[in-house]
Amino acid sequence: MTAAGEAQIDTRIHETAVIDEGVEIGSGTRIWHFSHVMAGTRIGCNCSLGQNVLVGPNASVGNGVKIQNNVSVYEGVVLEDNVFCGPSCVFTNVDRPRAGFPTARADYLKTVVKRGASIGANATIVCGHTIGEHAFIGAGAVVTKDIPAHAVVYGNPARIQGWACACGAELDFTDDRATCEACGRQYTRNGDQVTEEARS
Repeated sequence: MTAAGEAQIDTRIHETAVIDEGVEIGSGTRIWHFSHVMAGTRIGCNCSLGQNVLVGPNASVGNGVKIQNNVSVYEGVVLEDNVFCGPSCVFTNVDRPRAGFPTARADYLKTVVKRGASIGANATIVCGHTIGEHAFIGAGAVVTKDIPAHAVVYGNPARIQGWACACGAELDFTDDRATCEACGRQYTRNGDQVTEEARS
């Protein structure tokens, strides 16, 4: 990791990007045109921030995260490793905003996107919720509650429409068990809880 101003050979920051003081950026990360990373933010290794991305202040971005164009990751949002944020998806951090009554930072609601989850273009993630590991949020979906691991959701409000393997392929459960036809991973399901079985 490096603080702003401490260049690394394998980190690329476009000349139009603005990186505030007190930012940590991991090796191999690329930050493209007109993006702004605000103070106190930590960005992991091998990430990609597209054009016109805002991160922070004090947001957390894990390793291998891809944030596409026109996304704002506000304070209170945590993106774990290998999260994908599609173009123009939206995060919030205040549940009842009023222009005349600014919200204190202590009242920001935390949003966590767990490892390997994907968020489609133009989806909206209402603050205060957790998106489970390897979940898929469809394009244009409006997420208003926690999303379990491996769930495929879309619609407004977003509802579970199916299940996905860690590799992204669709899972077809029979008697609460599924084997991914693409990669061979095996899963069990108990209601809305999907768990990958240990590989031998």
